[in-house]
Amino acid sequence: MILGAPPLNPPAPLPVAEHVAALPPWVLLAYLAAGVLFILALRGLSSPATSQRGNRYGMIGMGIAVVTTLATQAPIPPGALLPQPTPDDLRILFQILAAIALGAVIGIVTARRIAMTAMPQLVAAFHSLVGLAAVLVGWAAYLNPEAFGIVVPALTTVDGDLVSTRLARINPVSRLEMGLGIAIGAITFSGSVIAFLKLAGKMSGAPILLPLRHVINLGTLLAILGLTAYFMTDQDLWVIATLTALAFLIGFLLIIPIGGADMPVVVSMLNSYSGWAAAAMGFTLHNTAMIVTGALVGSSGAILSYIMCRAMNRSFISVIAGGFGAEAGAITDASKTDRPWKRGSAEDAAFLLKQAENVIVIPGYGMAVAQAQHILREMGDFLKNEGVNVKYAIHPVAGRMPGHMNVLLAEAAVPYDEVFELEDINSEFAQADVAFIIGANDVVNPAAKTDKASPIYGMPVFDVDKAKTVMFIKRSMGGVGYAGVDNDVFYMDQTMMLLGDAKKMVEEIVKALQH
Repeated sequence: MILGAPPLNPPAPLPVAEHVAALPPWVLLAYLAAGVLFILALRGLSSPATSQRGNRYGMIGMGIAVVTTLATQAPIPPGALLPQPTPDDLRILFQILAAIALGAVIGIVTARRIAMTAMPQLVAAFHSLVGLAAVLVGWAAYLNPEAFGIVVPALTTVDGDLVSTRLARINPVSRLEMGLGIAIGAITFSGSVIAFLKLAGKMSGAPILLPLRHVINLGTLLAILGLTAYFMTDQDLWVIATLTALAFLIGFLLIIPIGGADMPVVVSMLNSYSGWAAAAMGFTLHNTAMIVTGALVGSSGAILSYIMCRAMNRSFISVIAGGFGAEAGAITDASKTDRPWKRGSAEDAAFLLKQAENVIVIPGYGMAVAQAQHILREMGDFLKNEGVNVKYAIHPVAGRMPGHMNVLLAEAAVPYDEVFELEDINSEFAQADVAFIIGANDVVNPAAKTDKASPIYGMPVFDVDKAKTVMFIKRSMGGVGYAGVDNDVFYMDQTMMLLGDAKKMVEEIVKALQH
């Protein structure tokens, strides 16, 4: 085709700016409404008291975004009075609807069957799917750029005339968006897979430290950035293939050295990565709703990660670099049990709880594993009826994901005004008659304040050592916290160890309270 002559083929898709401008006004309004609902969802999810409302806002917003996208992108022209779809149109439409139905079935079944203790690994698995989707969309755009409207026709000279060839080139800006989306998505996928395996107990939660890991990680990241920049000038297959492979690799390398104590930050960080990957792919798809949603998820996840790192007295970079908890020395069972400690019974605990005026309950992952939140709330209600002041103390990194303990206590219908964050309640332990620790460990370990050699040194912890009596529910004296360090609270004079399954122990305490 000679430049300036009538086109022989259908016109290429509109550039991004023209594509957005050509959308009907109702589509732009629908995407705006979806974006507002997503913001309201994040606002609602910031508090357990409004979390259900926030979930509803998010579901409505996502429903609007999905329906609007289908209405504008479906192969059958919307608004046509007598549409005459081709067989290919019907096949594509069937594939879209089948994929939606399959995803809905998987989501409903998973939501109904998943245990609350498995929520952290489920969140990590969802993050991996978002990352993989970004990679697949990026590769689809690379292999079929005409369908995504990111083509710049390649021109050549024939007999002095400029001629458009079939060797279309992808817009350099679109290649940058594509490269970033694929890289972030691949890192999210592989990193989330490792996080899932650690959280599910399918691989050790201890840090796996490779020799020269910082040099390897830095070199790999620089190579990814260099290839992304080079991809703007050269769209050969080897460039994007190498970029993808290195991004998958760095995801594994970044998460493997991170210890179990940092898993809540890792989950939050991967959430942020998945958002940025979605935003990058939103530019490729020319979808403003996806750009806005991805940016909201990415920025909120980054802010949450920063807040949690600050709560742990750690820099974000130090957590991502790995090695938190890595220098912890091996602690043998003998070194722990040789120190004197005091064992109590459910009857002993019930007697002291009845005599108390102020009780602070500190839940941890052990409570989640034992599913003890409901019986714990029952114990709290009984004590309140007896005139005891009961409060619940939540550490920012308790459990295996942000807000894990808040979700469990909300599920057990613990009143929101009885649940306090670390900075709001830590000063009250000096007036507490009983600090009741159920399934927590690292977040009450005084080594974080006193032992500079400890891998958790500097992490803010609850001042349970200031309470008059400490009741510590633990399966056995042989185990340590997720960070792999022993806990001096076990051996304090005012500590009574209540060994056994957390749920069964609290049930026995409740029975003793009622007699």
